[in-house]
Amino acid sequence: MAEGKFCNRKTINTEEELQALLGDKGGKQYYDEMNRLDVDTQKLATTLKNTLKSRLKGWLEICAHCGMCADSCFFYLANGRDPGQVPSYKIQSTLGEIVKRKGKVDNALMQYCMDTAWGKCTCCNRCGMYCPFGIDMGVMFGYLRGICHSQGFVPWEMKIGAGMHRIYRAQMDVTVEDWVETCEWMAEEYEEEWPGLTIPVDKEGADIMYTVNAREPKHYPEDIAEAAILFHVAGENWTVPSEGWEETSLAMFAGDWEACKMQVETVYAAMERIKPKRMVVTECGHAYRATVVEGPYWAGRPDGQTPVPSFHYVEWVAECLRTGKLKIDPTKRIKEPVTYQDSCNYIRNAGLKNVAREIMGYIAEDFREMKPNKEHNFCCGGGGGMNGIGRYRKERNIGLKVKRDQILATGAKLVITPCHNCWDAIRDLEEEYRVGIRWSFLKPLLIKMLVVPEHLRPQEE
Repeated sequence: MAEGKFCNRKTINTEEELQALLGDKGGKQYYDEMNRLDVDTQKLATTLKNTLKSRLKGWLEICAHCGMCADSCFFYLANGRDPGQVPSYKIQSTLGEIVKRKGKVDNALMQYCMDTAWGKCTCCNRCGMYCPFGIDMGVMFGYLRGICHSQGFVPWEMKIGAGMHRIYRAQMDVTVEDWVETCEWMAEEYEEEWPGLTIPVDKEGADIMYTVNAREPKHYPEDIAEAAILFHVAGENWTVPSEGWEETSLAMFAGDWEACKMQVETVYAAMERIKPKRMVVTECGHAYRATVVEGPYWAGRPDGQTPVPSFHYVEWVAECLRTGKLKIDPTKRIKEPVTYQDSCNYIRNAGLKNVAREIMGYIAEDFREMKPNKEHNFCCGGGGGMNGIGRYRKERNIGLKVKRDQILATGAKLVITPCHNCWDAIRDLEEEYRVGIRWSFLKPLLIKMLVVPEHLRPQEE
């Protein structure tokens, strides 16, 4: 079989195609068709010729198989130090084999590549920190995912996610109308408690353009309200765009580079249209990476920068606490032991470790570091799309053991997780292992301990 009805080399570009694939519950027919999907070896060879450049070739050739990357990988540690989980082995047995065979590979190898690229790696880049040759395994696995996607060997959920971005410019089926109505609803819902609260849409020339994760309007609209409350108390001149409000990129997880470009250009178009002074992205690690770190290159921006200066939410919070725009009531600081989950994407890959600790200094009386921490911290286990792929749920749950043990060693019962994927992974960790921990974003914690100026409080009747 060359290509199946659902499992094929075509991208999802219409609502009809998306609904059909969603109707294949759990991807049952999709994965059955994958077992008979042919590899277009000529296309694969051409892709390698056109895209496998000197850096990747060099990394494959200079890997000394020294094994120094082994202990850096939480999957290796969580699986009893299985040699098959050593990062260098995982990339050499997949991408290395495809290159060695010059693209003349079969269905079995491509499925092995898919299962390795998505089921044994979150692209956290921790292994690259310890490679004596500076080989960036995250980049290599990202490239491998792109190869797999181009041949149709991509997890069912990831193909759906990339299709969502192509159709809605969001990882979920949230339309512009849905988004704007959610903002209006949240402002109305909280305006009695917070007099004067608004969520401005498309306000030109604002100091801040705020962008979010589509999971917020779809499932957690209170997160948008909490952001609005904090901007309101801080006295910010801010807005959200009606289009280009979604920061995340499941297309990045899927290896659909064309959809990555489409997604990020929508956000950049919003910057150009409403001309804010800067952009702040919600508490999400991969959203920040997709739009601020990787996005300029997908969009072909020669300076490697976003159209306006762009910041992660932790940067904005730290700035407001430092300048006094937000003040913490010292009697309401967190008294119990608390630890902080360092997101791979905005701490290891974007260097925001210090602002995270600055925030903890303001809000926590008994802050306890995980060991290791900061850029050396282990991935939560849910990054790179791992949280959402049913095919690899067992592998993901095994991987969670490393984070479980890190948290337990601190003695903390509360974990602050300013990242959606980390939040999900730690929630699932508790559901899987029942260790008695709680988890939270920053926003609800901050609101509980704010010093609220008199004029922003509801008036007594």
